[in-house]
Amino acid sequence: MDAQIISGKEISEQIREELRKKVAYLKDRGITPGLGVVLVGEDPASKIYVNNKIKACEDLGLKSKAVILPAEVTEDELLKKVDELNADPEIHAFLVQLPLPKHIDENKVINRIDPHKDADAFHPFNVGRMLIGDPIFMPATPHGIQEMLVRSGNDPAGKHVVIIGRSNIVGKPVAAILMQKGKGANATVTVCHSRTSNLQEIVKTGDIVVAAIGSPRFITKDMIKEGAVVIDVGTNRVEDATAKKGYRLVGDVDFENVKEVASAITPVPGGVGPMTIVMLMKNAISAAYKANNLEM
Repeated sequence: MDAQIISGKEISEQIREELRKKVAYLKDRGITPGLGVVLVGEDPASKIYVNNKIKACEDLGLKSKAVILPAEVTEDELLKKVDELNADPEIHAFLVQLPLPKHIDENKVINRIDPHKDADAFHPFNVGRMLIGDPIFMPATPHGIQEMLVRSGNDPAGKHVVIIGRSNIVGKPVAAILMQKGKGANATVTVCHSRTSNLQEIVKTGDIVVAAIGSPRFITKDMIKEGAVVIDVGTNRVEDATAKKGYRLVGDVDFENVKEVASAITPVPGGVGPMTIVMLMKNAISAAYKANNLEM
């Protein structure tokens, strides 16, 4: 079986084209959507993510504001920056890049963000709205996964979705989104995690498998049933002497072998990653519409 490759690059570009029209509509009315990003410290991966978000803003015509703070910034100083962004009328949505240094309480920072400017949709208010099926914003990666499934012709309705990973960022919200009664959802969802004793048996029952466990090539061919759709959320660095940088990025799925049994699969890189950025842009643009009492 030759698995369909679900390209996040291609699907995200489709969505970008749709968003360009939404931005043009706002600009015709004198409104420029604004996205803020707060980065604390010098974490290389976080710096790359922030740069990618700024580039996406430039590409779509959004105003961007990057707030770069040293790793030793105090919690009170960071909270003050959050308050400033909450009050800035030109910034319609913003996020604080995670993880934060250990001396800062991430929950306190997330709770300080105005829920109506919460680009990541991590605030408990937005998590609750999502859970009851009435979201203001959707978290970018889980929403991107839903869009990938629907736009690739793999609607989750009526399917058994097995999610490996129960994080607040991916596992839990993917489950909440796909079990809703509505378009692009209506799935039966099972969530597995590190304490699941019969993991292989459960994963093999999945019509759709979402791997978000953070372990390179953890999901192997013998764990996937014939014809399943596999969404790989993992991004792991593994040493590779043949690669220019001495390492390469791989997912949580053993891609080369799993694609032999799957009907469709996402690559790493080029799968879920590009979707996360474009869905974040969608949240920022949506926030600008809402702030101006416009229907997006």
